[in-house]
Amino acid sequence: MPELLGFDLWVIAAAIVLIIILIAGVKQVPQGYNYTVERFGRFVRTLKPGLNLIVPVVDRVGAKMNMMEQVLDVPTQEVITRDNATVSADGVAFYQVLDAARAAYEVRGLENAILNLTMTNIRSVMGSMDLDELLSKRDEINERLLRVVDEAASPWGVKMTRIEIKDINPPDDIVQAMGRQMKAERDKRANILDAEGLRQSEILQAEGEKQSQILKAEGEKEAAFREAEARERLAEAEAKATTMVSEAIAKGDVQAINYFVAQKYVEALGNIATAGNQKVLMLPMEASSLLGALGGIGEISKEVFGNGGSEGGGSTKPARGKQSTVSAANPAEKTSQPVQPWGSGDEGATE
Repeated sequence: MPELLGFDLWVIAAAIVLIIILIAGVKQVPQGYNYTVERFGRFVRTLKPGLNLIVPVVDRVGAKMNMMEQVLDVPTQEVITRDNATVSADGVAFYQVLDAARAAYEVRGLENAILNLTMTNIRSVMGSMDLDELLSKRDEINERLLRVVDEAASPWGVKMTRIEIKDINPPDDIVQAMGRQMKAERDKRANILDAEGLRQSEILQAEGEKQSQILKAEGEKEAAFREAEARERLAEAEAKATTMVSEAIAKGDVQAINYFVAQKYVEALGNIATAGNQKVLMLPMEASSLLGALGGIGEISKEVFGNGGSEGGGSTKPARGKQSTVSAANPAEKTSQPVQPWGSGDEGATE
């Protein structure tokens, strides 16, 4: 019985040891992590997230690598630019481990290595630029930093996803000088805009005056053309009237002569009476002469529009003064008495 009891204890102990060994060979890897497996100190494989089995005692877990994207704060550092301006800059870097084995065995202190690599390249990239470029081309700085640091960290199984410069702080005196420069530049732009506005205004005003002069000249030209046309028509009318009177005279119509002379006579008197410097009108002829001329015009009107237009009409009443008698039936027939001009001062007085 004692021997049987001792055997049972050994079996139980062996079972317990076997269970412990089996439990030691089962490894659970959380999501977002990769474990490296070392066999007698040498890397053999990588455990992925989930339940994994290893050889107990022979294999062991080496490094537990975080495979999620991580952020690394870059501390503030002094940078001297190409134009010898000193600025302070800080940033932030984002990276992700893609190969757990390389990240664990290719570099010692991965975060410290990435941090120092980023700081060194910040000084190199920003130091190769002028201050104005440094302040205005932040995207270009980030792109250059990301390209350089990612190329340097790729042998470590790390992917640099983003590097951003958070703050760039120039010294106070440089900030004040930049403020004065900005103010001067804005004043310059304002003066240029004022000058351009004044120039444009003068150009538009000159164009307006030019158009006004052109329109005025065209108006004067049109007025002169109309006036010349009116004078031409008036001259044509005068010539036509003169022609008609000449034809009447040639036919022996004395009344046409009297009408023509009377018309010119009345127009001359009207022009004398309406003269601006005329105060007193001295007439060297009798008033009866003018009345006789008007009477002659009346006789012509009666001859044209009155009884003289009927068939077999009698002779018209002669005008005042000594005139020839013209028959209504035959205007060419006239007496042998000579024709005297109207308004003659040697003939009789007015009635």
